[in-house]
Amino acid sequence: MTDEDTSQKHLSKKIKDSARQIWLAGLGAYNKAEEDAGKVFDKLVQEGEDIEKKTRGVFEKQFKIVEDRVDVVRDKANTTMDKLENVFDSRVSKALDRLRVPNYLEYKELKEEVEQLRERLAELEKKQGGGE
Repeated sequence: MTDEDTSQKHLSKKIKDSARQIWLAGLGAYNKAEEDAGKVFDKLVQEGEDIEKKTRGVFEKQFKIVEDRVDVVRDKANTTMDKLENVFDSRVSKALDRLRVPNYLEYKELKEEVEQLRERLAELEKKQGGGE
């Protein structure tokens, strides 16, 4: 074996060793990236959950504030509507009184009187018709 053959074998071995080291480094890098990716993913999920919790709390607070304001406005609107109805009823009643239009109770009394008069008239007609 010559020096050249030994040198080529030695060079060939170094290349094989280097290729193996590169291959192993690549496998190690792939494995590390896979492990890190899982950790990074888990960390991102955890951060997303934290942000969701924080924003949900803020959203719920804002929603509650808006709900409370809506309740206040609704109460004021109901009170205002009640007042308007009362004013309207009062004014209509006064206008009807001025026009001498009977209210419900007066109408009911008149209806009863008319019914009584009809009954009496029917009795009188029977008496007169039966006596002739």
